[in-house]
Amino acid sequence: MKKYHSNTNKKYSRNMVGYGSKGPKVEWPNNARIALQIVLNYEEGAENCIINGDKHSEVFLSEIIGAQPVKGRHINIESLYEYGSRSGFWRLHKLFQEKKIPITIFGEGNKECKL
Repeated sequence: MKKYHSNTNKKYSRNMVGYGSKGPKVEWPNNARIALQIVLNYEEGAENCIINGDKHSEVFLSEIIGAQPVKGRHINIESLYEYGSRSGFWRLHKLFQEKKIPITIFGEGNKECKL
């Protein structure tokens, strides 16, 4: 395997190569051939928002390409984020519950404190 070196003298503390071409032999329960973890990122409420005291509403982390800061509240951006907490999360939660599929939920702590 080709070895890669950085162009700095500093030792890089993260292992970015991993196992390479010689991965470990893993035996899953019931001889399963794949392990799947589903993670739901629940970040609504963490975005920049005028009503939370931020200077501008969120524009960088949005589905609106080229969104620009506006004076006052950016209702389009707010509605994108609010969909997740009002409807999107609950639709997925119901689906995973019905199918008895376990999931991991990553929740943004700032929002959780507001509930």
